Amino acid sequence: MSGKKVTVLDIRDAKKEGRPLVMVTAYDYPFGLMADEAGVDIVLVGDSLGMVVMGLDGTVEVTMENMIHHIRAVMRGCKGPLVVGDMPFMSYNTSVRDAIINAGRLMKEGGCDVVKLEGGVDFAPTVAAIVKAGIPVQGHIGLTPQTASALGGFKMQGKDVAAARAIIDDARALEDAGVFSIILEAVPAPLGKLVAEAVEVPVIGIGAGPDVDGQVLVTHDMVGLFDKFVPKFVKQYTQIRPIILEALAEYKKEVRERAFPAPEHSFKMPDETLAELKKAIDS
Repeated sequence: MSGKKVTVLDIRDAKKEGRPLVMVTAYDYPFGLMADEAGVDIVLVGDSLGMVVMGLDGTVEVTMENMIHHIRAVMRGCKGPLVVGDMPFMSYNTSVRDAIINAGRLMKEGGCDVVKLEGGVDFAPTVAAIVKAGIPVQGHIGLTPQTASALGGFKMQGKDVAAARAIIDDARALEDAGVFSIILEAVPAPLGKLVAEAVEVPVIGIGAGPDVDGQVLVTHDMVGLFDKFVPKFVKQYTQIRPIILEALAEYKKEVRERAFPAPEHSFKMPDETLAELKKAIDS
């Protein structure tokens, strides 16, 4: 989908055409710019920024102001992909009215193309109201990080028949509510396939196996920049953190030894100007 701005219709068409969707996270201008240059389909400014950027233990403390700030930064560099703004905890849980207002804020003040929120059957009416207000919504079911404590922690979901059936029901309820796509997180691979087959909208997996309609990963995880923990479903395509640490160590060494800055990193002054300056100082 490179070369033009990706739209919600492009995302829906991808499933019909059997084209797997590529989705990553970004939280600032440099990563937004790189995601854009790489030509991914979707960029999520996720509330996971609480952990990977802000150093929090989870996503619950992330505010609307945090999200708007980071969305605006990503939007400055990300022109081609569809940009998703994550609705933080309690920005849509209190009332349908609050949900519509806050979804509108992410788009108006942040500039994102669409919003994402967690929850299935219980939040389908909220999703429907946001969609009716003219704001495209991406759903998120399975493991929902904002309510992970109620789910028993960051664990695989849908292990038994009842739990798996409930996730399929969640997907169908979100489709009926008008979502254009669904994130499905941390479920058995066979269930991921069943969920993708149960709805016509694209199902984008993160730890949901290969038989869904696309994949999403946290960029900091996949490039080895965030090392607090690495989920089972993450493949690290490179290791940036050791490279940065090596560069910092070398920089520290050269500064201490006065090897940096070298002449090529320094600005020069003509000898005659320096001589005049010294004379002026001494007089």
